[in-house]
Amino acid sequence: MQHEDLVSHITQVTQDVFCTMLGQSTSVVQVKMENGGTGEACGVAALVGIAGGWQGTGIISCSSNLACKLASQMLTTEYVSVNDDVLDAMGEIANIVVGNIKTNLEEKLGILALSIPTVVHGKNFATRSLGKHDWTIVEFDCDGNHFLVQMMLIENTKHAVTPRGGFAALHRVS
Repeated sequence: MQHEDLVSHITQVTQDVFCTMLGQSTSVVQVKMENGGTGEACGVAALVGIAGGWQGTGIISCSSNLACKLASQMLTTEYVSVNDDVLDAMGEIANIVVGNIKTNLEEKLGILALSIPTVVHGKNFATRSLGKHDWTIVEFDCDGNHFLVQMMLIENTKHAVTPRGGFAALHRVS
């Protein structure tokens, strides 16, 4: 998966979801690729795993304040501190964003599956996947608040892939 293609999918899907579901406009602040992810964080991070012919993880992370604002928009109830509703809303937002990116990628990469979202909240925490892999990281601005959408995808060379449309194809195994 080319970095530029992933950036394009992340940008388009994130902006569409934030506009239509949350009534929020977003703009890209920065795009980068890092080996191993972004390191330490604080606030809220929602993770969704991807499996199939390609495997990896998608993460949306933001401050606690932005998580409360997004949950308030989504659930039409005001939240001033992170609680179970805010965490559930962030998990759902990540599921929708990563799920739409996955759907867009399936035409090229074959059928992919998603895990149930995992949401982390706190200060000075780090998320990581085993191994050192390149992460595509897109930083967005949403009304003066920044958030990250991160994705790591690697080819699963031990998996037979069924491209969208139902025709079976095998990946070569090296």
